[in-house]
Amino acid sequence: MEDITLQYLGFLNTPNLWLNTSDFKMQQFEITKSISAVSNLENHKLRLGNLVERFVSLQLKQDDRVSILVENIQIQKDKITIGEIDCLLKQNEQPIHLEIVYKFYLYDATVGTTEIDHWIGPNRKDSLVQKLAKLEEKQLPLLYHNCTKPVLEKLDVQVEEIQQQVCFKAQLFVPFNNQNIPFKRINASCVTGFYITQKELTQFADCQFFIPEKIDWLIDIPTHHLWQSYHTFLEALKPLINQEKAPLCWLKKPNGETIKCFVVWW
Repeated sequence: MEDITLQYLGFLNTPNLWLNTSDFKMQQFEITKSISAVSNLENHKLRLGNLVERFVSLQLKQDDRVSILVENIQIQKDKITIGEIDCLLKQNEQPIHLEIVYKFYLYDATVGTTEIDHWIGPNRKDSLVQKLAKLEEKQLPLLYHNCTKPVLEKLDVQVEEIQQQVCFKAQLFVPFNNQNIPFKRINASCVTGFYITQKELTQFADCQFFIPEKIDWLIDIPTHHLWQSYHTFLEALKPLINQEKAPLCWLKKPNGETIKCFVVWW
């Protein structure tokens, strides 16, 4: 069960994507950072997003100020699910609707025109802009949908009393050839590493590598892994790049320094 402890610690060490509420119109929920036993959690069948939800739930349960009312409640209309509310809780008796997000974004200045526009998913299929829009236009408004009323009535909570907050954490990656970008709107502490093209990898031919499973992307690089040589790594990388999948990789320099990086196909 060591991996799930490392995953939990990596999650705990991931900062919130923003600090100033006014910039994003959404308040970040501040969770007490508690290092607790997670060995009783099973992670082998969970997707990364579901595991993060479990971790947040574990933290909330350690906080004496918080009582969880309901988690992962599906809202249905005519027996069809129209959305899901991640968590309804009370903090110091204040009802809160909490949405939980954990993302990996790469900074591409060719996309859009603003700092927020430039953050995209590793495979260019999603973006920070899209996620913020989904939160603002679909996930948070779900609280006020008529089909949510029975849930709130059962909990004896008045919708007008509920505050809406998010737990939005992220690992961010900047271009290898431009790692000193000043950020004004996002929390620069979220920058975890860089991304690089396959051609640029030749500069790291004297390094060792490891490609973790996606659920292990949470982990801060451990010191005791089966590192691969540069050439062995390239062979493992090739089919992923051919499938237009950008993997997160752990890189170890000859001096022992370790770095997280994405190798992109684009």
